Amino acid sequence: MHAERLAIPDVILVTPARFEDSRGFFSETYNQDQLSKVGITLPFVQDNQSLSRQKGVVRGLHCQLAPYEQGKLVRVTRGAIWDVAVDARTGSPTYGQWVAAELSAENWSQLWIPPGFLHGFVTLEENTEVQYKCTSLYSKPSERAVIWNCPELNITWPISEADAVLSDKDKIASHFSKADISFSYNG
Repeated sequence: MHAERLAIPDVILVTPARFEDSRGFFSETYNQDQLSKVGITLPFVQDNQSLSRQKGVVRGLHCQLAPYEQGKLVRVTRGAIWDVAVDARTGSPTYGQWVAAELSAENWSQLWIPPGFLHGFVTLEENTEVQYKCTSLYSKPSERAVIWNCPELNITWPISEADAVLSDKDKIASHFSKADISFSYNG
């Protein structure tokens, strides 16, 4: 397994080894011991999967407040996404900053997004399947969203606003400064 800390060091790009031969491949996509060696130590309690039939589907930017804040380990099993994490931890030296990585079935990379971050992605191909492990269960009352193209965050998305396909909920998400989000930074 290869692990790389991104520009916001708490966000980690993980690429599990793939062993290929004429039959196909084998990969250990989750190994708690290996992940703990790179600092991913929270237990996972829920797995999620999404299918986006169109290129340009935007999901996010989402988070959940305490006590249901979620860390996510995101991977793509078909297609590709541009995956984004935004630091929403008050007091963090990278508060309001974002990092992103392309995740695909081809590159086999996964992105660790710790609790206290907004998360969102856009599909780069049709029929993209995304799977992610979460460190807390879903809680509708704790759910929050920030508009994907918030000018305060200035995220570079590989899609135009005209081509973005959004849910009704994500269309009306608030701006970062107006969102009811409060996470603490623990240094």
